[in-house]
Amino acid sequence: MTQFVNAKTLRDDDVKIVLEEMGLEMSLISKTFIIKLQQYEERLFTTHQMLRSVNSVDEKLHWLLQKEDLEKEIDILEARYLSDISKIRYLKGLQIIKILYEKTLSLDHHFSTVSTLNEINKISNPNQYEEFREVKELLQTKKEKKAGFDLSTILGNNIYTSVVHSFVSLFTNENTSKVEKQGQIKDVECILDFTLRMHQDLNTIYFETVFLQKSNETIMEELEKLFNDYTQPIHYKTALKKCRENDDWGAVRNNLNEYLDNLNTTIASGNKASKVRSMQIDLQFPIDRLLQFITQYNAFIDQGEKFYEKFGIMLNSYENEQQCANEIPTEYQTLKNNISLSIEKFNTAYKPIEINGSKLKQLLYGINEYE
Repeated sequence: MTQFVNAKTLRDDDVKIVLEEMGLEMSLISKTFIIKLQQYEERLFTTHQMLRSVNSVDEKLHWLLQKEDLEKEIDILEARYLSDISKIRYLKGLQIIKILYEKTLSLDHHFSTVSTLNEINKISNPNQYEEFREVKELLQTKKEKKAGFDLSTILGNNIYTSVVHSFVSLFTNENTSKVEKQGQIKDVECILDFTLRMHQDLNTIYFETVFLQKSNETIMEELEKLFNDYTQPIHYKTALKKCRENDDWGAVRNNLNEYLDNLNTTIASGNKASKVRSMQIDLQFPIDRLLQFITQYNAFIDQGEKFYEKFGIMLNSYENEQQCANEIPTEYQTLKNNISLSIEKFNTAYKPIEINGSKLKQLLYGINEYE
C-alpha cells in the first residue's frame, strides 16, 4: 500500500526512492492483472471454440451470452487496472510534490542566510574597518585648514571617494612625516587591497543571490499552483502551504479514495465508458503538469549550481589572501565556506530530478519496465 513520506525524515535520494517504489508497486499490480486477464482470455477462447462446434440455437445463444459477459468482465478488469495504476501514479506524484516543496522551502531559507547586504557591506567597504576609520580620523585632525576639505556624508561613506580622499589627504598633508605616512599606509594596505579588489565581486554575489531567491519564490508559487491543479479533480481545496502546516495529507488521501470509489462504482455499472474515461483523464492530467514542473525545477537547480560555482571562483580569486590573512575579516572565510557547502548541496540535497527513459514512461503513461 502506498504511504506518504514524512517530510521531516526526507533523504537526498527520496525522489529516486519514490520512483523505485512506484515501479515495484506497478509491477505487482501488472502481474496480478496479467494473470487474471489470461484466465479470462482462456475462458473466452474456449467460448469461441464452443460457438464454432455447437449447432443448436439454444446452445449458440448460451455461448454468445457467455462471450458477452466475459468481454464485459475483461473491460471492467482493464478499467480497474488503469484506475489502480492511476492511483499509484497520483500518490507517488503527490509524494514528489511534498519533497519538492520541502526542497524549495529549504532553498529559500538557504538563500536568505548565505549573505545579507549588511554583511556584504561590512566585508567590502573599508569604512566598516576600524583601522581605516582611525587613519581617516587621524588625517582629519592633522589636515591643513587652507588645503583641507570635508566630504559629504554620502560621499564619505562611498568606498571609492572615501579611499581617494583619504589618500589625497595623506599625501598632501605637510603635517604628517614620510615615516608616519608609510606607517599609516601599512596599517590599512591589506584592508584597502582586499576591499578594492573584492568589492564588486562581493556585491555581485549578494545581488545574484537575491535574484536566485526571487527565482526560488517563483518556483514555490508554481509549485503551489501545481498542487491546486493536482488536487482539483479530487475536490481537495486547501492550499499547499496550509496542507503542510496542518499535516493534512490524510484528508487528501481520503478525497482520493472517495474519488476512486466513485470511479470503481461507475466502472462496475458497465455502461458508462465515456464517464469512466473522463474520470481517468482527470486523474492523469495532473501528472503531466507535474512533469512540466520538474523540468522547470531542474533548470532552476542547474542555474543555481552554475551561479554558486561562479561565486566560488570569485571568492577564490583574491591573490593576496595568505599575505593579508590577519587583516581579512572572518566573515569572508565564512562566506567562502558557505558557498562551498552550497555547491555541495546543489549536487545532493537540491539536485535535479532524473526522470527519463523507463521512469518517464512510468509517470507519464503508467507503463513500467516489467511489462
